[in-house]
Amino acid sequence: MTRYDVEATSWDLASDACDGPRELLLAPREVPLGGVRAMAVHRTLPQRELPTVGAWCFFDRFGPQDAVMRVEPHPHIGLQTVTWPLVGEVRHRDSVGSDVTISRGVLNIMTSGHGISHSEYSIGDGPVPLDALQLWIALPDSRRHGAPDFERHEGLPSVALPVVTGEPATATVVIGELSGAVSPATVHTPIVGAEVRIPPRSRVRVPLHREWEYAIAAVDGDVVAHAGRSGEPTALAPLDLLYLGIARDAVEVSSEEGAMFFLLGGEPFEDDLVMWWNFVGRDHAEIVTAREEWETGSGRFGHVVTHGDERIPAPPMPQVRLTPRRRRL
Repeated sequence: MTRYDVEATSWDLASDACDGPRELLLAPREVPLGGVRAMAVHRTLPQRELPTVGAWCFFDRFGPQDAVMRVEPHPHIGLQTVTWPLVGEVRHRDSVGSDVTISRGVLNIMTSGHGISHSEYSIGDGPVPLDALQLWIALPDSRRHGAPDFERHEGLPSVALPVVTGEPATATVVIGELSGAVSPATVHTPIVGAEVRIPPRSRVRVPLHREWEYAIAAVDGDVVAHAGRSGEPTALAPLDLLYLGIARDAVEVSSEEGAMFFLLGGEPFEDDLVMWWNFVGRDHAEIVTAREEWETGSGRFGHVVTHGDERIPAPPMPQVRLTPRRRRL
């Protein structure tokens, strides 16, 4: 088992196929967002060694902390955003007319298609407790040029996982499918994103599809994975990511004090990705065009409801050509 720290790099990336089981432990890095969110964010994906897990290409946690969030309108292309609150509420507004409050237990998934813009504000004028996971799913060619959309789902399905020792764990299927439970959210590739809670002094078995790749991201508590051929346990610190590769029927996970982790998985994504700022594309020229259209006020990204002219300007393009980054496994 190998452990790496995330290296601060630009987000130009691609995925190569994995050919078997892996046990790669990766640590997050802190991303201070200053005046945008006025709060620190920990980024678990993408990483230098691992740009994607299935179609998952981005995994952030903002919080836990007391903060004022003011993310002004900004654009996206080529992806779906998945917001999964842990503590607190956030107001989401977008250019397809959505104006909703995001809260614990409710899935909010925004599909950018060819282009969308949105904003995120905490509720109230002062600092409030906030903690949430925010993830991106890369869209395949069959959907990434289509119209934008927004979905909100309550009452997500849950499934009890098989017990090895102790009490059963409960998995909430946020996105995709796990052990026969299917989220109502619209997705465009075979995928899963699930919150799993393990009771104290318990060890459970998480069923997997052999042809999919998976990773475990620790969120809270003491998460221990039993995934290596040697049988040695792997302890994950909060927001560590353990990449499991493919060709597994299941993985066993335990906790002494009780824990929660997020399971990421899916069919390995076939297309090379170039990812920069808020854009997921396929080549440098596509990113340049999207940036120019945002900066010139193109109708491609619409107008976020109830906002005026406020917006986040795009950063300057790097002085190098953006190219896909391949895995180092």
